[in-house]
Amino acid sequence: MPIAKFFGQYYNYIWGNFYEKKRIIMVIDFHTHIYPADIADKATKSICEFYGLYEEEHKNKIATAETLLEEGRNGGIDSFVILPVAIKPEHVSHINDFAIGEAEKHKEFYPFGTLHAAMNDPLSEIERISGKVRGIKFHPDTQQFPIDDKRLFPVYDALQGKLPVLFHCGDKRFDYSHPSRLKRVLKEFPRLTVIAAHMGGYSIFDEAMELLCHENCFFDISSSIMFLGKEKSVEYVRKYGAERIVFGSDFPLWKPSEEKERFLNLGLTDRENELILSETALRLLNVESGK
Repeated sequence: MPIAKFFGQYYNYIWGNFYEKKRIIMVIDFHTHIYPADIADKATKSICEFYGLYEEEHKNKIATAETLLEEGRNGGIDSFVILPVAIKPEHVSHINDFAIGEAEKHKEFYPFGTLHAAMNDPLSEIERISGKVRGIKFHPDTQQFPIDDKRLFPVYDALQGKLPVLFHCGDKRFDYSHPSRLKRVLKEFPRLTVIAAHMGGYSIFDEAMELLCHENCFFDISSSIMFLGKEKSVEYVRKYGAERIVFGSDFPLWKPSEEKERFLNLGLTDRENELILSETALRLLNVESGK
């Protein structure tokens, strides 16, 4: 073999491998919460206390847009999905306007909307925010209605084929968000695009796997890895399928930069990382890469 050809092949091999190892993957955090500055301290404390997490390490994570954006800069996270939750039905429109307004100010944000089972006219609110939000978020445990509440069936029907729905799923203290309830909704509304947060069942991961593994839905990996551990997290990713999972930090419960590092330490393949960190998220958000 001519020496020039040999070194050319050697050069391509070395730099090709280097490129693969250094390849930059876009990162979208699909599960974050922020609040207006005047209530952010109180709201952050409330959500952390709900999960028994308000200790010294959480007191510095005030959930404002600025804090979240700083986390993105420090942790190499490109974009964030903002997930508002209205505890009371009369707060829905105001909270939706806040999320939409923050996304208008910050290109890094993709807002979801919130709805409530007890609100008078949820279909009108869907129409009002359509084109401004990327999906709808429900937190049945804090909103205190079950996922399969029949008051929400017209909402689910209206959202089929239009906007994805992200549900907080699982908590051994409550039944509102049990994955068995989500399974009923998935059967009833087969064209509804659903993301089941926390690998389908926070604190009841095994039950969620049994109930949802073969259902038509996606999952986020927020508030999961630290409880499942590395080996079981990898097992769950591969049982569900990386193409069905999106990365999420659950900010302000956890720091996005640290959750990204925790995720990368799983040692998944480059392709699995690409799917989970951005590719599936972009598809769910109906966004082209780089925009």
